[in-house]
Parts: sequence; C-alpha cells; structure tokens
Amino acid sequence: MTQLISALGFRNADASRHTAIEDVQGIFCGSLVSAIGLYMLASAGLLTGSTAGIAFLLHYAFGINFGLAFFLLNLPFFYLSLKQLGTAFTIKTFIAIALTSALTNVQPHVLQIADIAPAWAALIGGMLLGFGLLALYRHRASLGGVGILGICIQERFGIRAGFVQMAVDLCVLVAAFFVAAPAIVFYSVLGAAVMNLFLAINHRNDRYIAL
Repeated sequence: MTQLISALGFRNADASRHTAIEDVQGIFCGSLVSAIGLYMLASAGLLTGSTAGIAFLLHYAFGINFGLAFFLLNLPFFYLSLKQLGTAFTIKTFIAIALTSALTNVQPHVLQIADIAPAWAALIGGMLLGFGLLALYRHRASLGGVGILGICIQERFGIRAGFVQMAVDLCVLVAAFFVAAPAIVFYSVLGAAVMNLFLAINHRNDRYIAL
C-alpha cells in the first residue's frame, strides 16, 4: 500500500521534494485561501499592497474587474521570475495567479458577506492572504509582483520576503488616499501589516527546504 501511495504521487520518500500531486493541492489551496482573503478585504472596501493593491485601486477608481486587473498587472513580472527563479517557479506562479484571479471573481457567487467590520476584515483577510502566500511559497510559487521580487531578494541577500513586501505595500497604500477615505486606508494598512508580519515570521528557507 505504501508503494502504491508513493507511485501515485501522494507521498515522496524524499522529504526535501514535493510530488506533482502535492504541488497541485498546495497551489490550489494557496490560491483558494488567498482568493477568500482578497474577497474578505473587498467586502469591507479595503485594499492591500503589491499588484493586488494596484488592482484594487483600479477597481475602486475606474470599476475595472479586479481579477482581470490583478492578472494583467502581474504579467511583466514573469520575465524577472523566468530569469531569476527558473521555469518551474514561473509556471507554478502563472497558474497560481490565474487561479487566484478566477477564484476571486467566483467568490461573490458562492459566498455572500452582507456586513463585516473593517477591522475584522483587515485581520482575517490579511491572515488568510498570509496563509495562502505561505502555502504557495512552500511549493515554489507566489502571487507574482512584489512577491517574486521579495523571494529574489531573500534568496540573494538574505532579507526576508515579508519585510521587502511590507515596504513596497506601504508605498502602494499611500496612493490609496487618493481613492479611499482615511479610515479605509488605515484598516487596509492593518491588513497588509498582518499579512506581511505573518510571512516574515513563518516563511524562512532554513526551516522549510522542500522543493
């Protein structure tokens, strides 16, 4: 039975490597949790950082579909990913971004949030995004944008990806003052801080080395 499970790809004798099925479930679950986190933020009118934050800005300011904007904004970062992080990482990231974009658009049809306090949306939404990104990072994928840049900097200079993303996210959220009320921006910053602190604490290459 053990040999059959291993042959089907559900378990790998080499603990330092993921099987294809492990990658599929990890990327799907990470994308789904991230999509729910983004929907939680959107339900309270909040934003986040990175390319998702820019997509939120475009959505709130011009009514552009969030999922489509999120996907298109990430396209330029695939070149950096391909050059710096390899073909496998780039393909997994492309799939994760496409899945997250699609699943975010699906959420209003399967999950209705009539009312939620902004502070709670920031806390839960930021935490869900942190969980989702952590799952993707551990399967050598990301949600693109600053996430790709953060991983490149972490692997080359040892600066944690969460701290890199936090710095860029704060810059994106400053721009939110032009399209949102100060209270919304405050709670958006809270959500971004929750997400990035979660990643900074939990995402370390020396603790999780599976590929």
